[in-house]
Amino acid sequence: METEIALGTRSVIDGESRGYYYGYWIKIYEVHDDTLQAKKRLIEALTHRLFNHVEHGLNVPGRRLDEARRAYDSETDPARRRVKGAMLAGAMFNRATDIFTKLVEMQALGIEIAPDNALMRECGRHLQEALSLGRLVLHRSGEEGIDELWGEPFKAFTVPLEDFYESRYVKIALTMRDIDRIVDTLIAIFDPLPMFRGIDVPARAFGADARIKCETLRTDREIFDVWSRFVVAAEQLMAFAPPPSPAWTLQQLQGYDDALVLIRQGRDLVTYIARARTPMPKSMREWMDRCEKFSEAYSPILASAAFSC
Repeated sequence: METEIALGTRSVIDGESRGYYYGYWIKIYEVHDDTLQAKKRLIEALTHRLFNHVEHGLNVPGRRLDEARRAYDSETDPARRRVKGAMLAGAMFNRATDIFTKLVEMQALGIEIAPDNALMRECGRHLQEALSLGRLVLHRSGEEGIDELWGEPFKAFTVPLEDFYESRYVKIALTMRDIDRIVDTLIAIFDPLPMFRGIDVPARAFGADARIKCETLRTDREIFDVWSRFVVAAEQLMAFAPPPSPAWTLQQLQGYDDALVLIRQGRDLVTYIARARTPMPKSMREWMDRCEKFSEAYSPILASAAFSC
């Protein structure tokens, strides 16, 4: 009987420090001293990452916070109000970062910054209000929001850095689990079909490189190899399918085209969650539902012996 591995167990594997979380040994990074300076760098990085993954137009400077609030409060159209609320959230995040930057500069001058400092409290309020508005924000794909990204800067502000990184490792493990679920679904639906037989090989390679991308920080010296392998693996997955046969019927051609769309959507979904390092449950559920409907409608037709290439 195998011994169950405790969550958070540390081990050195192939010369790298790794931690065990929900079935995955995840790369562990050294935690910096828990100082205002370290928190400032982390919050700046998290805010930059947030704006990199959400819909365009939300990176509103903190100095325009009052303007953004007036625009949101005065808007009556529901659709435009959602967007203006998202812009307000962006301005709040930037204002909080501005305040934190000044606090760190003051500390560098020898001025003691107590946890109950008025500016510290104001920074926390801005982050918390931005988090409450995060539900209005969509991922850049337009499919759903990623609340986790909006919560990370506030969490980094309120908890010790070591606890923050522990929560991130848990999130990365859950993201890796969803990457594997998407890849497994793609293989289960398409590999049995003659024209896609063998797609399991590039799909597994893509999933493996996506997991590595998910656990690797952009500041890691290995990021050049990690990112290039990930991009090439995504390209090779989409290049796998052979061209359609002239003998196929219109229904068969439609099924083939729909299959390519679903494979591309699965690739894009893995790319989104691997880059954001957080699950996208709504998008994944909807993609899996589309795969199931495709299988019911087209698998018997595409599995016909006439499809042998």
